[in-house]
Amino acid sequence: MLRFCVILCNCRSAIVYAFTQSFIETNGIRLNVAAQGAGPLVLLLHGFPETSYAWRHQLAGLSNAGFRAVAPDLRGFGLSACPMEPRLYTTLDIVGDLVGMLDALGERDAVVMGNDWGATIAWQAALLRPDRFRAVVALGVPMMGRAPIAPSQIFPLTEQAWFYTHYFSQPGQAESELERDVAATLRKLYFWASGDAGPRDHKTPNPFGLVSRQAGLLGALPDPESLPAWLDDTGFDAFVKAFKASGFRGGLNYYRNLDRNWELQAAFNGRLIQTPALYLVGEYDTGLAIPGMHEIIGAMPKLVPNLRDSEIIPRAGHWLQQEAPDRVNAAIIDFLRKL
Repeated sequence: MLRFCVILCNCRSAIVYAFTQSFIETNGIRLNVAAQGAGPLVLLLHGFPETSYAWRHQLAGLSNAGFRAVAPDLRGFGLSACPMEPRLYTTLDIVGDLVGMLDALGERDAVVMGNDWGATIAWQAALLRPDRFRAVVALGVPMMGRAPIAPSQIFPLTEQAWFYTHYFSQPGQAESELERDVAATLRKLYFWASGDAGPRDHKTPNPFGLVSRQAGLLGALPDPESLPAWLDDTGFDAFVKAFKASGFRGGLNYYRNLDRNWELQAAFNGRLIQTPALYLVGEYDTGLAIPGMHEIIGAMPKLVPNLRDSEIIPRAGHWLQQEAPDRVNAAIIDFLRKL
């Protein structure tokens, strides 16, 4: 197992992030993981388009609070392996990676925490393997029951535009647009989905909803003059470097399995998450603009009977753990200490 130490300085706030990085071979795949601290294990799962670096504030915060924090680059991201076949990116594949990771780390169980796609995977890990994942924290994406029809039949699709998940599902097309200028892509995505873009509701235009077949996704997004206040040059450069190396194909392959995930979930339909759970979401998260999302969040206790708390973080957006690290760290550490 290769190990090396990463020390990064955030010059704006004089914060030093120090964590080790190593490679783990598990479940037939090589994963890069960032780790810091000692104590009960907490796994941190990033979303799209992010890497393990999205959890830099939590790696330090959890370590200081007496926990062992481990954040992998999920398969297809960062320095982790990126299988070619889209079929190898179902939620079950990723949960299998996490179970193997626990074995490789010598841990019996862990608390699993995720944002965006990481939240979806964290919910599924707690649902399917409560023996290995003793509690769950989800940021942004609530636990939802299995829909009556496949996702591809739910989301809108017209001759002029398609829902962004349909757009992401077209092999090659989204990669071509997103990889044309990686820095511009990330700058636009990070700004638009963050709290810096301001309040939003179901009446707010949302380029992440319908994507023009002619203009693509990025054409409808504003290009900010500067980075959001929560992301400094060092952090942004780390993400740009990662996606220049890996491309976006691995992350897009998660979307290309939405229907397959739905098919596989039939075997677990009706099963409840019994482990302790915490849900956090930013007040300005783009997901809250989706019609019916507040009702879905309100109904979560039916699917997660041991949901300890559900909190909306003021003025934060979709990249919650990066935008409001102090609020997020305080909430998760309080939750963890009460387990």
